Amino acid sequence: MNKWGFWHGFIMKKKIKKWIHKDSAAAWIFLAPSGVGFALFYLIPFVMGLFYSFMDRTIDGQFVGLDNYRELLASNSFRKASSNTFYFSAVCVPLLLALSLGLAMLLHKNIYLRKWLRTAYVLPLVVPVASIILIWQMLFDWNGSLNAWLNGFGIERVDWMKTDAARNVIIVVYVWKNIGYNVILFLAGLQQIPKDYYETAQIEGAGRLRQFGSITLVYLTSTMFFVVIMSIINSFKVFRETYLIAGDYPHDSIYMMQHYMNNMFTSLNIQKLTAAATLMVICILLIVMGLFALERRYRQFME
Repeated sequence: MNKWGFWHGFIMKKKIKKWIHKDSAAAWIFLAPSGVGFALFYLIPFVMGLFYSFMDRTIDGQFVGLDNYRELLASNSFRKASSNTFYFSAVCVPLLLALSLGLAMLLHKNIYLRKWLRTAYVLPLVVPVASIILIWQMLFDWNGSLNAWLNGFGIERVDWMKTDAARNVIIVVYVWKNIGYNVILFLAGLQQIPKDYYETAQIEGAGRLRQFGSITLVYLTSTMFFVVIMSIINSFKVFRETYLIAGDYPHDSIYMMQHYMNNMFTSLNIQKLTAAATLMVICILLIVMGLFALERRYRQFME
């Protein structure tokens, strides 16, 4: 009996290993097209760009070490673009996080017109960016709707995109465009929290603020971590909106990193372009790694 059991277990292990090998082979076959596309359009161009950032020119160039990076850091245009980009991210990400979480908690309750409100916040995700920009241009133009309303109250017209107010306009556009996606993620996370926890907390006398800190935030840690990362990445990609609203050379307050790289591409200064892109990738990686470390420590603290 023992001998039969040994051979039976041995045969079952071989079958399981064979089944795993078959599944892994099938998985690699399905992943291969995506892997080839990623390598062809993302990984290989990035490695080539990293290589060009250490050369003095792209054709028959010579290795110049970190000279391109030194010139880049000494450039006033690059410093202005990088500071504006990081300021935009530092303001927009916490603002978007707070607003989307608050709206998600509101829509999670049985309020009036809840389904219609959910649809309203999702609509910006399905509307093309160019169409959205046309709406905002009609609103914030010199002859736009906002100035017409202000003029009706006796307030002078403001050229919003040529003053420091341009930064606030871009912040509003970014929040309006991305808030729906974050609300969906937070709603999915809120629906996973058992209602029994809140009922038990109420019985024990915990207030709403205590419930929010001890239950809601704890169970939304993973969701919030993902939302923060996506919000940071999207904040670095706000160039589309800024470019369509203000053009190649916008007001100094909204001159972003992508504007600098776009201008370098127009002048065919590929070395500075690739050096700026490399620094941008390094900064994003450092931010994401810092968030991973912070999330890991928070989990250990909660355990």
